Amino acid sequence: MNYYFIYDGNCNLCVTLVQLLETLDQGKIFRYIPMQDEQTIAQWLITSEDCQQGMMLIDANMPDRRWQGSNAAEEIGRLLPLGSIFVDAYRALPGAKWAGDRFYAQIRDNRYTLFGKRPSTYQSAYCVDDNCRS
Repeated sequence: MNYYFIYDGNCNLCVTLVQLLETLDQGKIFRYIPMQDEQTIAQWLITSEDCQQGMMLIDANMPDRRWQGSNAAEEIGRLLPLGSIFVDAYRALPGAKWAGDRFYAQIRDNRYTLFGKRPSTYQSAYCVDDNCRS
């Protein structure tokens, strides 16, 4: 485990992404923390307001090294096997980063309307303390 992924545990799209990453990674690279777990995210001086700017990725070995929003999505992709090939190709396309940032912001700001809101917060089996699911 090298990274903490902070996501919206009430967002259907966000939870689907986490579940996909859980299947691909099985806790080897990522640990998952819902942004609703304010006690856990506070240890990195992250607030609920910070989380409204999008998902976050934190380097567990260097917590000051972090990515948010579309930058976090790119870094997550880069960390997956063969993912850097696709992220590098995306970054090489003129205007793709600019368009991707705006697309991400639209999805982030309208995620509940577009994808729905879960009735309860999703807790990953691959959490920070390995004791998060009841």
